[in-house]
Amino acid sequence: MIRTPLHALLRTTCAASLGLVLAACSKPAADSPAAGVPPAAAPTAQATQAQPDQALPKVTVYKSAYCGCCKAWIRHMEQNGFAVESVDTEELAPLKQKHGVAPALASCHTALVGGYVVEGHVPAAEVKRLLAERPALVGLAVPGMPMGSPGMEGPRTDPYQVLGLQKEGGTQVFARYP
Repeated sequence: MIRTPLHALLRTTCAASLGLVLAACSKPAADSPAAGVPPAAAPTAQATQAQPDQALPKVTVYKSAYCGCCKAWIRHMEQNGFAVESVDTEELAPLKQKHGVAPALASCHTALVGGYVVEGHVPAAEVKRLLAERPALVGLAVPGMPMGSPGMEGPRTDPYQVLGLQKEGGTQVFARYP
């Protein structure tokens, strides 16, 4: 496995940002199908058991197997009607580069949905808006891992922006939170 500076930065940021929350979120719930399954036996990709909204395209999320906030973001997307396929990988940097996500815009997971890339903790409402409006963007990004964004819930909520990734490489503000 190749470890990139981005991988190290994201792992450090994730652990520092979440502290004990990360440890708690990364443990499967007692009623979860993964509860009690050793990590080596866990599947690398799985479809969700939730009832997705048939009008929404499937979301494929590429993430580290060890990132609890990524799992929390996936639950957020499922709770908002998306069918999600989760793919565990430690090779995120090439995927981000292939889909036009600059290192400064990176977060802990990268998703593909409806021909767009969705980087990081983007709220499901903004993904739905993206899919409904179909703007001439590569996708959306919430750089870093801001507290209070979906999957990063905690003791505080920091303001953050959802950025539209332009085909020329620039960004534009797509939404502001809170």
